[in-house]
Amino acid sequence: MHGLDVVRVLCLFSLTAQGVVYPCALVQWFSHLDEGCDEDTGMWMVQPETASDGTPVISIIHLDCILHAAHLIPIYGSATVPPTVSFHNSLDAFSAFYVNKYADYHAFEIAS
Repeated sequence: MHGLDVVRVLCLFSLTAQGVVYPCALVQWFSHLDEGCDEDTGMWMVQPETASDGTPVISIIHLDCILHAAHLIPIYGSATVPPTVSFHNSLDAFSAFYVNKYADYHAFEIAS
């Protein structure tokens, strides 16, 4: 993905230091599953990054570090999707995702 990473924005806020306002985001990082794209779909695969103790890797970044929204598609596997999964908890319900480069033109250009 041309050196880009995927994050999940958890919170948007700003900090003021010496009269300068810094727009920031609290983000959870995702790591790549493989060095290349999935052979069948042509899409990159990511998973939530965790520390050695299993906690999510989170940090604060400047909003200028965010280039484009990413559309993530769960990697479903062979099990049935529980009926409790919906749009607001799907990033917590699945362990890996495809980065959908077919969502729009800009995503295709960035993730190809």
